[in-house]
Formats: sequence, C-alpha cells, structure tokens
Amino acid sequence: MIADPPHIDVGAYALGLLEEPDRRAFEAHLPACPSCHDELGTLRGIARTLDGIAPIAEPADAMPVPPEPAVLSDLLRHRADRRRRHRAARALAAAAAGVVLLGGALGTGFTLGADRGTSASPPAGQDDGTAALLRDGRRVSATDAGTGVTGTVAVQQKAWGSRIGMELSRVRGPLECELVAVDRRGDAHTVVGWSVPAKGYGLPGSPQPRLALQGGTALRPDEIARFEVRTIGAGRTLLTVPA
Repeated sequence: MIADPPHIDVGAYALGLLEEPDRRAFEAHLPACPSCHDELGTLRGIARTLDGIAPIAEPADAMPVPPEPAVLSDLLRHRADRRRRHRAARALAAAAAGVVLLGGALGTGFTLGADRGTSASPPAGQDDGTAALLRDGRRVSATDAGTGVTGTVAVQQKAWGSRIGMELSRVRGPLECELVAVDRRGDAHTVVGWSVPAKGYGLPGSPQPRLALQGGTALRPDEIARFEVRTIGAGRTLLTVPA
C-alpha cells in the first residue's frame, strides 16, 4: 500500500482490517481524496448496520455467503501488496549478505592508522585481524638493498584464495604504492594499494615506525611466486618478497 495509491484500502479500513502502517498511510491520504471519502462514508454505514445485527444461526449444510466483490478485491489486493513488500525485504537482506561475502572474498585492503597520524597499530581491543594474520600466517621477510625498504608478508589460505597481511618500513614518501602478487606465469595481481605520507614510515622524523595492512587475492598460496611493492604510475619496484 505504501508504494501504490491507497484507494484499494477503503473497504479494509472501514472493516478495521488494516495493519497500523497501512492505516496511518490511508488516513493521511483520505483528506485529499474525495472519492475515497465518499466511498468510506457508504462503507461505514454498512459496517455500523452489520454491527447492530445479531448473529443468525444457519443450517449446518448452508453454503458460506461470499463477500461483496469490491471488498474481496480490496482484501486480495492488500494481501498481495503485503507479500510483495515482504519479498522485497528478503531480496534486500540477501543482497546485503552477498555484499558482505563479496567484500570478504575480494579482501579489500586498508591501512592501520595512516589517516590518524598517530600509530600504525589499531587501539587495544580493536584489532582488525592484521596483527593475528602477521603472527599466525606463513611469513616471509625481505629487505631491498637499493631502496632500503624492508617488509614482511604473511599468507593465509582461504576458500576464495589467499588473505595477505604485510608490514612495511623504511619507505620514503610521498608515494602511491601497491602490493601485487606475481603468479608463476609472471602475471601481477593487485592485493592492496595505499599512499605513503611525505615523512614516510620507519625513518627519522616519521610519526609511524611501520605501515601494517592487509588485502587478498584469488590466487592460492601455491600459485604465488613472489610479492612486489610497486609505485603506482612509475611502476618502480621498492621491495620483492619471495612467496
């Protein structure tokens, strides 16, 4: 009823059959609709007449008297509208669940504390799982002699691929970077991207000793040959970590 004109609810309203939201919507509609107002006056007269009539005993084998066609149409349309709204609610719930699952499968990455300018680790009691991943996942560390960047990558196999956690330090900014997983055919698969502030991470004057982040890839751990930290745009490799 909310999505359609409420003219169809006149009979149901006169008989007191509307649910509370539909009743309020119909009452809001009624003052601006002369046709509904006139029809309601007629139906209320019938309802009052019916209220004053005592029940009449019927023979046991008597057939039930069908309701007036207009009232029956009213009630059937009202029930159909209610079912349609329930189906829409279920569809929205299913879509929301799908978004949650998709988000987990894609492993959208994020930085820890990079936008707060205080600490690269989350506050106590608010760990997003990156610390546990770096602690419990299969870890490999490396340092690039040319750039001085050092980092650790942890991998955890999932049904949808691999969950990836990384700690990065001694990187100079400002830069835009990405972590890519290179498969055994040499194809690169982006895991997560981020920006490095001007003062960098883990350098003299840096407000943060390291950058900790996580992401994901559809590749299984055994399909990954190595990880590379690359600059976005220039495509320069800052660090290579073997898988």
